[in-house]
Amino acid sequence: MHDGTATHRDDPEPHVRAVLAGHAEDPSVARELLGHADGRTRRLALSALVRTRDVTTDELAAALADPDPWVRRRAAELTPRAAAAGVEPPDLTPLLPDEDDRVTEMACFAAGELLDPPPRTVAAVVSIAGSHSDALCRESAVAALGSWGLPEGRDAVLAATGDIAPVRRRAVLALSQFDGPEVAEALHRLSGDRDLQVRQSAEDLLEILEGQSIGHDPHP
Repeated sequence: MHDGTATHRDDPEPHVRAVLAGHAEDPSVARELLGHADGRTRRLALSALVRTRDVTTDELAAALADPDPWVRRRAAELTPRAAAAGVEPPDLTPLLPDEDDRVTEMACFAAGELLDPPPRTVAAVVSIAGSHSDALCRESAVAALGSWGLPEGRDAVLAATGDIAPVRRRAVLALSQFDGPEVAEALHRLSGDRDLQVRQSAEDLLEILEGQSIGHDPHP
């Protein structure tokens, strides 16, 4: 007869099985657990499928629409990793914004990791950068716009230089992907910012760019 400890070892709880499936590279068990009633189990099963490089676009898309926000957040986080392994990434736009700010923040980050975002994704991230009520979401959106360096995101990044300090810090870094007189003007203004990190980043970027055609002709 097995005691309780032995029984637990022989028949682990579903979320433990999901973790073990990833480490054992057993996608069949992970896939079976994707439909489990427990959200934690579904989240860990999805992680296991990505770990085994066996996840599909449809499975990621289903997880992005999961009723549990932690599953949606994890699905967004895993999307760039799956894409790097050759999986066609699902559309992240429905999570921009999500009803849960933690999901929106991660979706912005994940979108910024993907190449050639669709125009509606870019438009959604621009909107978040400029108007979302949560500062972490705005910061993540500005980071994504800087990662892409697309002309459509330039004005939103410039506007973010007037946001609170953490967003301004992110905006300075994002400005390195853009040029033009407005960018140079913003960097010079930010080099006198009251936040030390903002000032230092702006000064460092100006030191790199000052000799280039960034808002003025270095050889008049």
